[in-house]
Amino acid sequence: MELIRSCAVVSVALLCSGAWFFDAQAAGVRLGTVVPGTMVTKNVESIRERRFANLIEQQTDFSCAAASLATILRYAYQHDEITEASVLEGMLEVADPELVRVQGFSLLDIKNYVEGLGFRGRGYEVAEDTLESVSIPVIVLLDLDGYKHFVVMKRASGDRVYVGDPALGNRVMRRDEFLEAWNGVIFAVVGEGFDRDTVLLSPRQPLTAHRMQDVFAPLTNQNLLDFGFRHADLL
Repeated sequence: MELIRSCAVVSVALLCSGAWFFDAQAAGVRLGTVVPGTMVTKNVESIRERRFANLIEQQTDFSCAAASLATILRYAYQHDEITEASVLEGMLEVADPELVRVQGFSLLDIKNYVEGLGFRGRGYEVAEDTLESVSIPVIVLLDLDGYKHFVVMKRASGDRVYVGDPALGNRVMRRDEFLEAWNGVIFAVVGEGFDRDTVLLSPRQPLTAHRMQDVFAPLTNQNLLDFGFRHADLL
């Protein structure tokens, strides 16, 4: 597998301190005059919460690979105990520290880490015109104005690609924009315990009637076998 590295050069200072973001969360709103004598409580979701729903946000400028992988392990394999920090620590144990310090993490580092957890890592080259055939959430590497950045690709449909970006949140990219930034390689985590109903395969639609036409079909056994799953994984 081609060694692909991303994010940023990891310095000792970043490893020790990190660059942490503030996490603003919304609370419930109490409405006391809607019906006389009653109190109605409505949970309100902030824009930030919506943006990072079902997505692990990267907390440092070099941890996009760890956050993307943690998102798949938590939301596609139901490992609720998984955090960006735990994945980052584990990847540092199996990676070459000097290469990481200079070049960042690679898909090989991700592969070595997930195989240490009992999963299998599969890298595939995918033709642009078959992007919609990718029916499971995968990790992809994007080149954003010279910045190598790992994200989760959830689904592709028509002229858009649904992406879980650990830095920017959930977003919908134009297909041509995605293809221009993408290197043509996907990385799939496969193994027992995959949740066919994972929220990663049902991304929220943009709030326009035109965009509500995407209806994603359920996964079949053949879909999963095509990406390296075994029959034993599907029992």
